[in-house]
Amino acid sequence: MENELIKKLITAWDPDFTKVTDEERELLEKSDAEMKRGEYIPEEDIWS
Repeated sequence: MENELIKKLITAWDPDFTKVTDEERELLEKSDAEMKRGEYIPEEDIWS
């Protein structure tokens, strides 16, 4: 019962709350750093 209440409180506090594993967090941080350095392919290049 407490777990359900905690889940509701977290969702109310931050509706975008998502848990990630350590590996997922590392991949997200790496991807974010690459994009900040301009290391990505623009969507227009994918669809053209």
